Amino acid sequence: MLDWLYTAISTVMKWWHAVWSTVLDPAGGLAWALSIMFLVVTIRLILFPLFVKQVKSQRAMQELQPEIAKLKKQYGSDRQGMSQAMMALQKERGVNPLAGCLPILPQIPVFISLFHVLRRLAPGVPGLYGWSDELTDQAAKAQLFGAPISASFNMAEPKQSAILGIPGVTYLDIRIVAMVLIAIMCVTTFATQKQIMKRSGPVEGQAATVQRLMLYGMPLSLLVSGFIFPIGVLIYWVTNNAWTFGQQFFILRKMPPPGSPAALAKAAEGKPVVDPRTLAPKPGAKPVRPKPGRPADASSTAEPTADGASAPASDANGAPAGGNPANGTAPGASPAGQGPPNRGKRKRR
Repeated sequence: MLDWLYTAISTVMKWWHAVWSTVLDPAGGLAWALSIMFLVVTIRLILFPLFVKQVKSQRAMQELQPEIAKLKKQYGSDRQGMSQAMMALQKERGVNPLAGCLPILPQIPVFISLFHVLRRLAPGVPGLYGWSDELTDQAAKAQLFGAPISASFNMAEPKQSAILGIPGVTYLDIRIVAMVLIAIMCVTTFATQKQIMKRSGPVEGQAATVQRLMLYGMPLSLLVSGFIFPIGVLIYWVTNNAWTFGQQFFILRKMPPPGSPAALAKAAEGKPVVDPRTLAPKPGAKPVRPKPGRPADASSTAEPTADGASAPASDANGAPAGGNPANGTAPGASPAGQGPPNRGKRKRR
């Protein structure tokens, strides 16, 4: 049923093998190992737009966390109402939570196809999935550090006898190469999961539990299943992890998580830097420091006259502030029928 997918993966490998055969030995393990590595490069380049969508979706979900927390507080134990409100909020903001799975889903059939092709690969097997008999036999016997790429740590008959029948191949060499690749695969998987946690930012509750499970569960599961993976599949996985690590490093530099030190530093780059020296007074100039105090009263100010002399300012009734000798008003006193100007006001100290 999946022969079309197995044929597609085998065809991409055959194309890359033809490219590397121009500069390397076509029957050598290095040419076939590079073919598998560039199969990874081809797939990841095709999936790169989906990876960008995944990162944008995660960033959008992080920005929604404060509003999601409000909804949890509002609905409490009403899960149905909470679910409907969440869906409405995500639809309003254009957030698709399934976008986080987009880069992972297409890689699963690619891995299964490669595993199936290399598991069936053995000396003497007729042409597989578009390969000629000669190319299939050449791939089955191609060795990397003394281990055929079709061999695995544990093999069953009749493949075990066919692999060990290749001149110069021993089970010890196969297991040494397989163990080294399994160790590298587990370490790089752990490193990429740590990087994914850094890219996703801080999470709480069930999401944090899932992150811890992936951080430790993925390497442990690969440590167990790696013993049945062919050498070529181990090369594929290590290369895939290396690509993921480099790709996430690039994304973290270009699109750091919100609130992280890198994001704050990137936001500060667009703001103009003010030199404190430009705010200082010029040499010889007295700095102006406004002193807090009571604003000047109209009665304490003088109005200049036409001849340049200063005259007392008038009050609200037009009388001079210093008193009016004509009507017997003393300086500082109010006209008849009016109280003192400061009556009812608390004296400031």
